[in-house]
Amino acid sequence: MNVRVAPPIYGLLLSGGASRRMQRDKAQLSYEGQPQLLRAWHLLEAVTERAFVSVRAEQRDDPLRAGLPQIVDRYEAIGPAAGILTAQEAYPDVAWLVIACDLPLLDSITLQALVDARDATGDATAFTSRFDELPEPLCALWEPSSHGLLKQRVDGGSYCPRKALILSRTKLLPAPGDALDNINTPEEFEQIQRQIETAS
Repeated sequence: MNVRVAPPIYGLLLSGGASRRMQRDKAQLSYEGQPQLLRAWHLLEAVTERAFVSVRAEQRDDPLRAGLPQIVDRYEAIGPAAGILTAQEAYPDVAWLVIACDLPLLDSITLQALVDARDATGDATAFTSRFDELPEPLCALWEPSSHGLLKQRVDGGSYCPRKALILSRTKLLPAPGDALDNINTPEEFEQIQRQIETAS
């Protein structure tokens, strides 16, 4: 009897955003004395076989990113889908645990819960948003089979990873509280800083 072996899980930390609203690189924002990029990297590395930072070509030599394994985007101006597609094409036979680098409340318990709930027979496993109950694509497990639809949609001019998950066989998990709240503005950064300081 052949037992189907689930593909290994690699990690992809998306760090290629332009951070226009924040007016500075969100990956370099410091939380409890550590840049967010490194904080997120350590979380991801702990639950995957290998992990990479997704970067744009001009970010390769950035001191914060240069010391970590990188996958350089092959697509331009299509947002997070660029990093996901590039990683899938570099290693097509693995599942990708994809997280954004602007999730300062993300913790190891949340990531491990995602890995433990994985459905490798589908296209993806994702949390739902606590705001609209739709899939959260930037803290999700993308199986190898998810590549075809995402690529098809990007080729057709639709760059939204969330819509790809909605159209895929995605196992949805309950929203993990505020762990996936992201930050986009200096005001949100200050608010999250106060929240973290209060909790610690």
